[in-house]
Amino acid sequence: MANDAEVRLSIPASPEFLRLARLAAAGLASRLGFTYDEVEDLRIAIDELCFSLVGNGGRPGTIVLRYWMQDDGLAVEGVGQFDEGMGTSPALSPLSQQILKAVVDEHELTIGKDGPEFRLLKRHVNG
Repeated sequence: MANDAEVRLSIPASPEFLRLARLAAAGLASRLGFTYDEVEDLRIAIDELCFSLVGNGGRPGTIVLRYWMQDDGLAVEGVGQFDEGMGTSPALSPLSQQILKAVVDEHELTIGKDGPEFRLLKRHVNG
């Protein structure tokens, strides 16, 4: 497999579509040889970060996700492209922060030039 291969996914910014973001992450991580537990950790992290962008009711617009397959892991970036803007800055609850710290190697949630965005890195321990 090519180093730093990239996959892009654009989904409606609604909670019922977050499953697609999790499935893509799980499929790519499995392809990279992640263990079952590593794949589940990644799915949890994707869910927490995507949900921080869309909230309970969703938002008009999309989330654009970019997945980079690397020799030692998987990096994911998500950008909320909302029709009505974010309203408030995205934030993670203390529980979400604790969960993310436990399941991925790096994560951040910020406001970028195109809207709210997140980045995460999950390294493959057997990589």
